Amino acid sequence: MITLYGSVAGFGLPEVSPYVTKTDIQLRMAGLTFDKAPAMPVQSPKGQLPFIEDDGETIADSTFIRAHIERKYGVDLDAGLDEAERARAWATERMVENHLGWAVSWQRFMRPENFERGPGHFFDGEENEARRADMLKNMKVQVAFTFRAVGVGRHGPGEITWLGVRSLESLSAMIGDGPYLTGDRPCGADATIFAILAGLLTPFFDSPLRREAEKFPRLTGYVARMMARYYPDHPWEVPDEKERKDAA
Repeated sequence: MITLYGSVAGFGLPEVSPYVTKTDIQLRMAGLTFDKAPAMPVQSPKGQLPFIEDDGETIADSTFIRAHIERKYGVDLDAGLDEAERARAWATERMVENHLGWAVSWQRFMRPENFERGPGHFFDGEENEARRADMLKNMKVQVAFTFRAVGVGRHGPGEITWLGVRSLESLSAMIGDGPYLTGDRPCGADATIFAILAGLLTPFFDSPLRREAEKFPRLTGYVARMMARYYPDHPWEVPDEKERKDAA
C-alpha cells in the first residue's frame, strides 16, 4: 500500500502544496490505490513535501516519486507520446517548476497580505505564543533566503510579475486550443502545470500575477478541465469574460 504524505486542503485548493498536488494526480493517472496522510517537511528524508511510503520504502521529491511508481508498477504517464513530445513535456515541466513556480510562490509568501492570510497560519497549532512567533519569523527568513538563492528574490515585484507572465504566455501558446499539453489526454507534465496554475489562480490570494493569469482563457479553461477531471467535488469557478475585461 502506498501512503502519500503531504499537507491538507486549503487556500481554496484541494491541496495546499502544488508539489503534493502533482504527485496526488500522478498517482491517480497511474491508477494506483493510495492513502494520504498529513506530514511536516521535517519528517521527510529531504526536508520537503511530498514523500511516499511504499511497502516499507520511503521516496521523497515529486519527480523521484513519479520515477518510482513508473518503474515499480510498469506504468508510463507519457504513454503514446513520441520522442519530441516527451522532450517538450519535460522541458515544459522544468519551466513551470523552476521558473513560473517560483514567481507564484513569491506572491504567496512575500506579499504581506497573502502571507498573513495563508502561510502565516501554518503554525496555528502551536499553543505557545512566543514559540509560534519564533517559528513564523524563522520561516520568513528561510523563505526569503531561498528566494534570493534561486534568483527570483533579487528582483522587484514588477519584474517578478513580468517574468511570470512570460511563462504564462509560453504555456498558453503550447497548450493552444487542445484540452491538454500534448493532446486529448493528460500526460505526466499536466499534473505539474495544473498544480502551479491552480495555486496561482485561486481567488484566495490576490496578486498582479494572478490578475494577469486570468487574462489567458486557454489557461483558465485548462485549469477548470483538470480540476473537473481529478477533483470533481472541489468547487472551482472560472473568471468570466467580464471579469477578465475588468482586470485588463
